[in-house]
Amino acid sequence: MAEARDSSVELAARLRLNVRLAGIPATEDDLAEVVVRGYLQAVEKFERALELVPADLLPDNGAAGAIAEGPRAESFASELQALGSSPAPAPRPPRFDDAEPLAFASLREVAAMLRRREVSAAELTDLSLRRIERFDGALNAFQLVTADQAREAAKTADRELGEGRYRGGLHGVPIAVKDLFAMRGTPTYAGSLHAWPGFERFDAAAVERLRAAGAVIVGKTKMSEFAYSPGSNNKHYGPVANPWNPLHDTGGSSSGSAAAVAAGLVYAALGTDTGGSIRIPSSLCGIVGLKPTFGRTSLYGAVALSWALDHLGPMARSAGDCAELLDVLAGADRRDPRTLTCPPARQSLPLKGMRIGVLGDDGTGRALAGDEVLAAWRSGLNSLVARGAILVPTDIPELDQARLVHSVILVLEALAQHQERMREHWLDIGEFPRPRLLYGLAHSPTAYVRAQQARALLRARIASRMADLDLLSTPTMPDGAPPLAQPASTAFTGPFNLLGLPAISTPVGFTAAGLPIGLQLVGHAGDDATVLAVAALVSANG
Repeated sequence: MAEARDSSVELAARLRLNVRLAGIPATEDDLAEVVVRGYLQAVEKFERALELVPADLLPDNGAAGAIAEGPRAESFASELQALGSSPAPAPRPPRFDDAEPLAFASLREVAAMLRRREVSAAELTDLSLRRIERFDGALNAFQLVTADQAREAAKTADRELGEGRYRGGLHGVPIAVKDLFAMRGTPTYAGSLHAWPGFERFDAAAVERLRAAGAVIVGKTKMSEFAYSPGSNNKHYGPVANPWNPLHDTGGSSSGSAAAVAAGLVYAALGTDTGGSIRIPSSLCGIVGLKPTFGRTSLYGAVALSWALDHLGPMARSAGDCAELLDVLAGADRRDPRTLTCPPARQSLPLKGMRIGVLGDDGTGRALAGDEVLAAWRSGLNSLVARGAILVPTDIPELDQARLVHSVILVLEALAQHQERMREHWLDIGEFPRPRLLYGLAHSPTAYVRAQQARALLRARIASRMADLDLLSTPTMPDGAPPLAQPASTAFTGPFNLLGLPAISTPVGFTAAGLPIGLQLVGHAGDDATVLAVAALVSANG
């Protein structure tokens, strides 16, 4: 006991010294908050865990064993069609399911209508902007609405469609992007008080790809500060209300993107995911959210939180819609070297005989989730069994250590990204991210490399446990949406950012309180196609 107290005292002293040397004007209250939140205990736990990690192990930078992106014969969307899957759309929140049924049509449906000229891009854009004006005051989903740009883009799309110049499944479709992507002519705040300098002068790679596909971008969505929270708790711009119950949170950090899709304000949105920031809000808002394989999509022009853990992906009302977006977003980009080491896309597998691991022991010794969540998760899995899948009980106790290592890499890279802002704008950073950033300074000088060594060890061990599986399934979240502005859990999402594996959350039921429940599917690196295809077949009815 005395030894533990001595260690805590030493860590507190290290933290205080490093904060001073870094020139960060943190107060004693700020440092005390690091202790109150238990962050120093996390440092101690990490240092104890390192005793089992060989010091000469090759560090893992997140792309271990990956090879250059190869040519692809089929698109993700066409593979779903080839399998005969007809993805069920996400459920509609009653408060927003009014006399405008077109607002809740799938992206694929409106794309087909646009191509047949049964509806115009201008009409869809006006519908989206009208719904934003009507509902966003209660939701707080949008940071910025780009109405004039959207209407111009819609006019262009209608002219091109009328001339037979079809750009694909996003042509003329209203979409939103998370406010950490550069977009020419707009400020980018990344949930903070200060706009990122220079980001108004160019488009992020993802925005470039959306524009080239003819998508109509109607605005930028709200998020937690620096994307560093699994909740919508943002001091500067307020929380984002859950469309299913405004007293509950959307989750984070892609909060506004999830709410905008769930409430029928747009047909899809872009999110980013460092520890669950696509899958968490997708699960809590009852939509589908995909974190692709690490490096599948370019993050050029996106405000980074953790270069080794960040992923960009689609959020929509069906797996098929997510596949349409991934077709546009995926691909190598020399401005983001991570995309040049992404494993080639694999053809999706037939569901009959597919082995799906069902997570058992996750290393905590506790139940994975509450009874309602477990029942809904099992019901969704049973719907796959009815189609020929084989469920395989799978213990992965290393997940608990993976959570720890994930948090260390995350804080150290976030600290590197934001240290200058911490020095110059300390009081402009919200109370929630401050101690989360500060605690990085309690780690030893070798912590980052040692964490990457631990990552290599965990990757090998977890890969071994998943070797005879086609997919792994977990609940996305241990419970329904927490109260408004309260962060959610990253227990089942963060580990797969550490491993860079493709993972999707798809709706699978509701709690007794009427809050959505999500089922997570995790694939092997590069196998985004199978993840999407199987997610499209999940049913909440068993």
